[in-house]
Amino acid sequence: MVAHLDGSSLARLRLAISPASEVTSWLRATLSRFGHPVHGDPGPAARAALRHPDVALVAELMTPPGRLGYTPDLLTPKPPLGPLDTAFDQQLAATAATPADEVAAQVNERFPAGGMPARVRAAVEDGTLARRVTDGLRHFWQAALGEQWPAVRATLEAELAVRATAMATAGVGSMLNSLHPKVGWTGSSLTIDSSYRITTALTGAELVLAPSALAWPQLSTQLCDEGNAVLVYPIGAGPTDQRRAHRLGDLVGASRAAILADLDVPRSTGQLSERHRLAPATVSYHLGVLLRSGLVVRTRERHSVLYRRSDHGDGLVGCWPGQGATRSAIRWNTAWVGESGSGT
Repeated sequence: MVAHLDGSSLARLRLAISPASEVTSWLRATLSRFGHPVHGDPGPAARAALRHPDVALVAELMTPPGRLGYTPDLLTPKPPLGPLDTAFDQQLAATAATPADEVAAQVNERFPAGGMPARVRAAVEDGTLARRVTDGLRHFWQAALGEQWPAVRATLEAELAVRATAMATAGVGSMLNSLHPKVGWTGSSLTIDSSYRITTALTGAELVLAPSALAWPQLSTQLCDEGNAVLVYPIGAGPTDQRRAHRLGDLVGASRAAILADLDVPRSTGQLSERHRLAPATVSYHLGVLLRSGLVVRTRERHSVLYRRSDHGDGLVGCWPGQGATRSAIRWNTAWVGESGSGT
């Protein structure tokens, strides 16, 4: 994907936190049978919220976890200007105010080959979909994310400070080049390594860069609508020279971090047990968590089952930045991931 930015658009580029993007990312993790690749199981409150009819409607509009596809932009409106305390309410108001014809166009793009769920079709036809999606996002937020939001917010605000400093000291181009390995800046265009072969132009438009603590490792682009242009990038995916693995133990727990770091080559449960002086049952428990989170893969070699880091696991070991945002991120992530009920 290529997005050309004229001088006016570059001048209007800003950094902002998008609560709507965070809540949809957490909802997507809840829909995945593996949970979140870093933060683990979203928990029973998040899963219970899926039974709410309006949350279920939102879930049907989202691209299934792990698949490529379009998720309607009305779920993730651009973060507004102004205080963060009112940002989510303003985003929900923007979702609720989406015109009926735009709602229909986005839903049809979500289901281009047919197969639109009956309740989605009914909500589009009776004009209630935008309102019900708004109610669903609000309900899921209150049930699954609201209590943890102050810690998530602190993490995101620390990241904004890092990026703002980078932009002030090295320039906007350098900051854009450091956002994500798949994002580049040519001097006039933003390039994004994506399966979508799209070229768009932002002329006098406002582009918002929104860091995400919950989207990892996904990069989300919303650049075809000049009035709602957003690039959501995951925290912890900067260039190699900014990465630090020594914080991994704080993120996922010392034992699990040591096992994950040791799986750059295939190893069996028995080998890991000996190398880390842990009981085989404890190693098996940690490997199970890492496997369900997509951080390791396993293969069978004759009579042995061997484990090795996946691409996501490599990213976690090598991609967590040791900069200002990391300390807040670790405090929050430790509370969410920890050792998932197992001591280190």
